[in-house]
Amino acid sequence: MKTIFLIISTALPVISPIIYSKAILRGDAKPHRTTRFVLLLINTLAAASLIAQHNNVAVWLAGVSLLQSIIVFVLSFKYGMGGWTKTDVACLIIAIAGIILWQTTNNPVIALYFAIFADFTGMIPTIIKTYHKPNTEVWSFFLLDSVAGAFNLLALSAYAIKDFSYPLYIVIINLLMVLLITKPKTTSLKS
Repeated sequence: MKTIFLIISTALPVISPIIYSKAILRGDAKPHRTTRFVLLLINTLAAASLIAQHNNVAVWLAGVSLLQSIIVFVLSFKYGMGGWTKTDVACLIIAIAGIILWQTTNNPVIALYFAIFADFTGMIPTIIKTYHKPNTEVWSFFLLDSVAGAFNLLALSAYAIKDFSYPLYIVIINLLMVLLITKPKTTSLKS
């Protein structure tokens, strides 16, 4: 059964960038350029860290996330929004700091935690953008990735924090995005 969960957790993130790419090309989604660059760096770090740990489960999710990052990053050049605000630059610096810390510690578990922290920091520009302009993102992309993370959790044989932290983070950050995109529009009350 765990093998089936692993297959599902790998297949869904293969499907989600197809959905997201189509939405980007139609103009329904506008990925934040700096976030996408940071996520490319972080997903590279996460995949490398999981490979170094010989993690045979979460590495599949990280590898597919890396492929996603490459596709969306390339599309963000022409179809994305955002750039080099102070927040963007700060997120980029944190991502680079995570990579440097990984290289200096040579500890793949610590590198994974730096990757998760930097990934979240890299998501901040997109979270802010989506809060203000939820119509610039597509909820189905993030929901598929969240479900993939959940199936990855179910595929685990051991539940040590180093094993479940990355898939759990994927579930949480993607559910946050779904909530921001689908939140009811508030209207101001005039007296």
